[in-house]
Amino acid sequence: MNDPTAPLGPLELLWRAVSEGDEYAAVEVLDDALADGWGEEALLLDVIAPVQERVGADWAADRMTVAQEHAATAVNERAMAALAHHRQQAPPGPPRRGRVTVTCVDGEWHAFPARLVAETLRLRGWQVDFLGAQTPTQHLIAHLHHTEADAVLLSGSIPTHLPTAHAAITACQAIGVPVMAGGRAFGPDGRHARALGADHWAADARGAAAALEAGLPLPSTAAVRQAVDDLPHLTDQEYTLVRQTRSQLIKQTLVHLETRFPAVRAYTDTQRERTAEDLAHIVDFLATALYLDDAGLFTDFMTWTADILEVRKVPARSLVAGLALLADQLHDFPRALAMIRQGTAALNDRTARPVPDPGTHA
Repeated sequence: MNDPTAPLGPLELLWRAVSEGDEYAAVEVLDDALADGWGEEALLLDVIAPVQERVGADWAADRMTVAQEHAATAVNERAMAALAHHRQQAPPGPPRRGRVTVTCVDGEWHAFPARLVAETLRLRGWQVDFLGAQTPTQHLIAHLHHTEADAVLLSGSIPTHLPTAHAAITACQAIGVPVMAGGRAFGPDGRHARALGADHWAADARGAAAALEAGLPLPSTAAVRQAVDDLPHLTDQEYTLVRQTRSQLIKQTLVHLETRFPAVRAYTDTQRERTAEDLAHIVDFLATALYLDDAGLFTDFMTWTADILEVRKVPARSLVAGLALLADQLHDFPRALAMIRQGTAALNDRTARPVPDPGTHA
């Protein structure tokens, strides 16, 4: 049983500072922890990282607004930067191991996980070029030509960017640079990283560091791979056609919703905009599932979306209606129809449940 009179540890104190948007208190927490003997890597991965996970969980549970989540993330990022600046004043670390590039997939704006990896690798003695969020593939390749990096660590949090990640992986490998993938987008077990031909996958920063220290094999540059070489199911063109007709699919589904459900006609402009955004996410995840031929990616997104909607007091049954209308437009796409049926079944089978309480993280 926890002792309420016991002093709070750095994890609890940082959470308090971050959730209150107090940058100075957050930096002070880390300074005090360093003075108490905490190592920088432990602060990065056992304090800062769990606090950020709790920020995301509180947003999902509707305990934080989008603005509050952004503010909390910004404070946590500043705390991580302050920790890095502290290192510049310390004695030199271990000798350099090599040079690596850490970057996010083009379109991926969740840079926090990649920054954690970059700072961890610097602590381990690597020279790190951190390119941040949304790095276009052509600029990544130009950077690699200029720096002759030993490896690229590619971070992705949102699965809809996986086709873009695939292009980045093959482009890096074509010039002889191995790629390690990481982040939630690549699946909890790295299965999407393997499907896209990445040279390695790491579940977290410590795993990435260990893999680099063990050495990544150099990729073959004998031939440039095409997407279909890794994913032969793409020959059916379903992914390509869904992507090409994305705007039409969203527009027509919204029109049919208004026709079949008169209540939708009374939506405000804001409600219509939110509905269109939800439909866009559904189409994007369906397209990505088609790209990878992984129905689970689509069903997981649908049930997650249902959880989020219900926490916000929005009936999740509206998702089933949207899927039915989308299926009507994709009647000539057997893989897409099968995935929509599985998504519908998952929604019908699920029971209303709250987003898990993140309290155990603090």
